[in-house]
Amino acid sequence: MAVFTEVSEKDARDLLRRLSLGSLKELRGIQGGIENTNYFLTTDQGEYVLTLFERLTAEQLPFYLYLMKHLAQAGIPVPDPQAETRSGDILLKVCGKPAAIVNKLEGRSQLAPEPAHCAAVGGTLARMHLAGQSYERQQPNLRALPWWNETVPVVLPYLGAEAAAMLCAELAYQNHVAASPAYAALPRGPVHADLFRDNAMFDGERLTGFFDFYFAGVDAWLFDLAVCLNDWCIDHATGAHDAPRAKAMLEAYQAVRPLTAAERELFNAQLRAGALRFWISRLWDFYLPREAALLTPHDPTHFERVLGQRIAHPVAPGSLD
Repeated sequence: MAVFTEVSEKDARDLLRRLSLGSLKELRGIQGGIENTNYFLTTDQGEYVLTLFERLTAEQLPFYLYLMKHLAQAGIPVPDPQAETRSGDILLKVCGKPAAIVNKLEGRSQLAPEPAHCAAVGGTLARMHLAGQSYERQQPNLRALPWWNETVPVVLPYLGAEAAAMLCAELAYQNHVAASPAYAALPRGPVHADLFRDNAMFDGERLTGFFDFYFAGVDAWLFDLAVCLNDWCIDHATGAHDAPRAKAMLEAYQAVRPLTAAERELFNAQLRAGALRFWISRLWDFYLPREAALLTPHDPTHFERVLGQRIAHPVAPGSLD
């Protein structure tokens, strides 16, 4: 959530008029994230988030926007895209860019989660996966294995020998896993694919919602769970596994949707896959950044450490049951 495209107050007022969302009181750029332009919009009717999409195309965007609409209608706490009054469109255009406006969730991000927060995420994630089964639009996870294979050669020249060897070895391992019968048997459907601590909101221990679905796609549900475990249930300084938080998340998830045999077999492999995905993307964003106001690239070595922990200390679901 950086600012690549400047939106004026006039632009915002014109947009609010088209959506009948009231009069503008405040327009404020959002710092954090690195993909899209984001603003908080406060009106006399409520609080909203305006997103201008800098990489995703108008052809790709309906998958994400209608997925949020589908989940919101199914009772999953997610932002609900707002529609233009006359046309009913939820895919908008602002400053020549495809855009969307959604209601702002209550609360704040919980950046120091306790087991209760992790349990709330786990249970809601499982409900979200099941609710997504009836979503008819299809789009693959655009940051999955094909993208890793394309991007690793681009970032390799920036790495030292040890890190480069680890990156190549893990990519080879994940290609091997993806060719296995167990991987083919993993249950799949729409996934968030980026559900970090700063993409969920809480009011105390009450989860008020997941947001920022713009990396979503159809992928293994276990991968989505692994991405969560790799952020919510680790020691951030070292990347080490935090068993009490992981146990709380997994128990709550399995109370709604128990893991299959294939998922239990590939549990740690998908934890490694989740760490690899974000190591690669952070390397790419760090060494090949785009210019933007408020842009702060994330440290890629964080997920190098997380991956190293997952390789050196494998986690089996049985240890968390």
